Amino acid sequence: MADDILSWSTKGKTIRNLIKELESFEDQNLKVELSLDGGVSSVPISLVGKKDGECLLISLKDET
Repeated sequence: MADDILSWSTKGKTIRNLIKELESFEDQNLKVELSLDGGVSSVPISLVGKKDGECLLISLKDET
């Protein structure tokens, strides 16, 4: 289990793995946000895109 956590925390997740994890949530209407500081703060995901062969979760929220 610890090896799995280390693996995805450094390598990231695939779209397939992310969808599988999101499907495990009972409430499928939860708002999705993104945190870059371990959950201390978060921003809403505004767009999903693709760049250089990778899926991007994009937030357009002003950081003011």
